[in-house]
Amino acid sequence: MKLETHQKVTASHLGREAYLYLRQSTVRQVFENTESTKRQYALRQRAVALGWPPERITVIDSDQGQSGASADREGFQRLVAKVGLGRAGIVLGLEVSRLARNSTDWHRLLEICALTDTLILDEDGTYDPCDFNDRLLLGLKGTMSEAELHLLRARLRGGILNKARRGELPTPLPVGFVRDAKGAVVLDPDRRVRESIRLLFRLFRRTGSACAVVRQFRQQGLPFPRRMHRGPDKGQLTWSVLRHSRVLQILHNPRYAGAFSFGRRRMRKLPGGKAYYRAVPREQWDALVRDAHRGYISWDEYEQNQKRLRDNAQAHGAERRRSPPREGPALLQGLVMCAVCGQRMTVHYHIRKDKLSPDYVCQRQGIEMSEPICQRIPGGGIDEAIGALLVETMSPAALEVALQVQEELHSRIEEADRLRRQQVQRARYEADLARRRYMQVDPANRLVADELEAEWNAKLRELTQAQQRYEQQSQADRARLSEEQRRRILALASDFPALWCDPNTPQRERKRMVRLLIEDVTLLRADAISVHVRFKGGAIRSLCLPVPPRAWKQHTTPPQVVAEIDRLLKHHTQREIAAELNKQGLTSGAGCRFSSLIVGNIIRNYDLTTRYQRLRKAGMLTKEEMARLLGVCTATIKIWARHGLLRAHRYSDKPECLYEPPGEDAPAKMQGRKLSERRRLDEVMTDRTEEVQCEA
Repeated sequence: MKLETHQKVTASHLGREAYLYLRQSTVRQVFENTESTKRQYALRQRAVALGWPPERITVIDSDQGQSGASADREGFQRLVAKVGLGRAGIVLGLEVSRLARNSTDWHRLLEICALTDTLILDEDGTYDPCDFNDRLLLGLKGTMSEAELHLLRARLRGGILNKARRGELPTPLPVGFVRDAKGAVVLDPDRRVRESIRLLFRLFRRTGSACAVVRQFRQQGLPFPRRMHRGPDKGQLTWSVLRHSRVLQILHNPRYAGAFSFGRRRMRKLPGGKAYYRAVPREQWDALVRDAHRGYISWDEYEQNQKRLRDNAQAHGAERRRSPPREGPALLQGLVMCAVCGQRMTVHYHIRKDKLSPDYVCQRQGIEMSEPICQRIPGGGIDEAIGALLVETMSPAALEVALQVQEELHSRIEEADRLRRQQVQRARYEADLARRRYMQVDPANRLVADELEAEWNAKLRELTQAQQRYEQQSQADRARLSEEQRRRILALASDFPALWCDPNTPQRERKRMVRLLIEDVTLLRADAISVHVRFKGGAIRSLCLPVPPRAWKQHTTPPQVVAEIDRLLKHHTQREIAAELNKQGLTSGAGCRFSSLIVGNIIRNYDLTTRYQRLRKAGMLTKEEMARLLGVCTATIKIWARHGLLRAHRYSDKPECLYEPPGEDAPAKMQGRKLSERRRLDEVMTDRTEEVQCEA
């Protein structure tokens, strides 16, 4: 049997507090839908009519402006806590949707109210969660409230999508676009803003890298416009340093190609209540309307930019595809394909002869499957061959390439100078505007006059700084293209090989030239290195290069040098051999000049017969052996050799000799020579003694 409202309210309920919960979904509803607020506060009178004194009725209105579907409502959590502690006798709400918009929160509240014997009151009546019929009705109301929210969202979403598919949905515009008096999207009337955005696209078209665009803006000292979408300066245009993320946002935004898009990102709520946005593929966008308004680039250029950005991003992913040209010496970076497995090869650098040398390595399968790598090919010789091939192939187009280089240098300086000049004009306009404001104020109103005068002085200082920066940068630009440099550029216009081989040409620019001409290069290492070059137009050229020798082979002494050392050992010592080899212009395996030590190492390493061994085989005698043969001391052997009585042959860089054996009559001749030398010495000593006695 159904109980009346006054029968459901008992003394136990009246002995506890009454809690009135108020909520409206948005702040706008709080300020505009005031009637709903009045109806919710009027429920206090219902509680008073049921027997609760006014001082025991607590109003919880801290959740004003929050959605009922959110789980982080502080007021609702406070209400649930009071009910769970048994301090609430009744919970009042205008309707179920005010308490909760999701079934989870609503049924949890019903369960707690049933456990603590707490009543629930809305505009339709009073309910006891302990009663099955009342609880069933409350559950149905909660389900209908959640379904109602879904229907409201679906209707609103349908209207938004229908308007977006026509391209008429008003959405926030990126910098560079504004709406006219009729609401149509047009380019920003500020010429400085338009030129800055066009410069960004031109730089990306030339460099192919977002980082390079940021670097160019920083080197030129150019700021970039930004439209504030929130905060106290909402809608204002500010100028700040260009960042890499801003460049990517502009390049990915189809608005700059004159297209309207909607649904490029999806929002998902995380468990903590925060919103997570993720980009979706183009085929999943809700709307895309081309040629909706004027743009800064064409749709074809937008597609090319997206393809280039994908290639740049995939250079760091699993595909390891083509990446933008960088400063490394590897000429074919990102263009080399493996002929064994078909994967794109990466670049490894190592130091060889005090400079970086590239190797092209196919290692993807080796890393993923823990297998040996497919190929590892030294890239120095391949890069030289490709450079020679391009010089041979592109010689007729040398004039056009050089003129494009000169035109690009001129255009870069003119674009930067024009933007800086516009920056000075903008500063001058702001200074004039501040002056006019100051001149129009009443001089007696000193508070306003002082503030306007300070603003005028600040604008004048900004104008002076802008003019100084413009003059300094203009002088630097003029210094970059001096007459000598212009003459050199014009000289390069007639010779593409000179442009390619010029050491002042950055390696990054050479890579850009290669990418304009070559689609990819396939390498296969066997007995020789097969190089298959595929040009942009479809032409194919094949090269066959020898496999570079290993490092230890490159330091091996050439066979002709070893043979020459073996020949010179017959008549020369190691020091004399080194001097002779240096005189002939020969070098060691390491490319060094010869020394006595290097010659000695080569003799030992190649097991050459030393000069000592050669002389001994020829029958030469040592100093001791010769002294025993002639019956004299070793000092006498040296004296006789010095006077030509014995024939000595040096076998080392030290004064070490081997002697030819004397003939059969050599001992008698040696003895006679020894006696005559003794008599001559006695005569000299006698004459010296007589001279000393005379002086005494």
